[in-house]
Amino acid sequence: MKKIKFLMIALLAICGAMSFTACSDDDDDDKAVNNNYTVYQNAVNQTVKSQKKNSKAILLVAFGSTWQQAYDAFDSTVDAYKAAFPGYDVFLSFSSAICINRAAAGENVKPRNFYAPPFWLTAFAQDGVKYSEIVVQSLQVIPGEEYTRVINYIKDFANNANGDIDDKYLANVTLKLGVPLLQDAVKDVNEVATRLNGLYANQAKEGVVAFMGHGNPDSYDTYKANVRYTQLEEALQKFSKNYYVGTVDQANGITSGKVFCHPLMSIDGDHGHNDMAGDDDAWDNGFEPNEEGEVEDTSWKMYFHHMGYTCDNSTMIEKGLLELPAIRQVWMGHTTAAINGEPLDYYHSKNPEE
Repeated sequence: MKKIKFLMIALLAICGAMSFTACSDDDDDDKAVNNNYTVYQNAVNQTVKSQKKNSKAILLVAFGSTWQQAYDAFDSTVDAYKAAFPGYDVFLSFSSAICINRAAAGENVKPRNFYAPPFWLTAFAQDGVKYSEIVVQSLQVIPGEEYTRVINYIKDFANNANGDIDDKYLANVTLKLGVPLLQDAVKDVNEVATRLNGLYANQAKEGVVAFMGHGNPDSYDTYKANVRYTQLEEALQKFSKNYYVGTVDQANGITSGKVFCHPLMSIDGDHGHNDMAGDDDAWDNGFEPNEEGEVEDTSWKMYFHHMGYTCDNSTMIEKGLLELPAIRQVWMGHTTAAINGEPLDYYHSKNPEE
């Protein structure tokens, strides 16, 4: 359970970052890693070859999940992309090694293989495939740390970082990059706010609609992406003051007696099911925040319940943004813009002006 920092009658976000590190000085372990790499690459190569129908490809890159609801959302997104972009083969990748490993192990669901972006990009360049155009579409919500990883994947591919791709092919292939949902501080934020209000205006009349963002660790080399949550809340509150968006260290007064909670993430996975709508409860005639003012091991649902609001299973809106066709269409619009746009501009993609 991630830590949640709350102030009385306030909504805060959960900021969770997952990392995976593997290192070993043992020669046998190194060989095993190399063997696994070859196995994974061969598996992806075969998948791409068997499914290739077009000369161009779209690679959707999500952080990942180990929840069936999330898998269903990803599958429907791939289907929607195939219908909207008939001239492209469409594939899905996870960027989280932890999610990839847990999915393969069958945690929560039937075992399923999701491979990291470098395997797919290398497969796109193999003999017998060699797509003439590759579009990498980020399924991130904000242009933060995870989006930076997506950029680095395609940069490494373009630079032939592993030296295993035909340089002549790389010199001629067209590479495109689709930006996250809330890339632009004005256009994207206002469009998403308008579409969310179109979906939840009735709930906002009845009570508060509190969106749970994942959060981003704001470091010097990653765009300060958490500001997008503030900007989205401001845009939503032009429609109703009952909209709130959770962000790290941001307190917003809630005055209504009913609180609807909704993940502001591409899918409703672990954070949505547990940190937002779970039954974890550290209440003991009150909450005891830690030294940083955080309330630990308590979901949003249980926190607001104990604070006296109507907040229970009936007010949990457990849908990821990819499950909402109106919001998914914004991502697809970014893909269209990437296809029709100029060559990649890594710096401005990673560092929007606002």
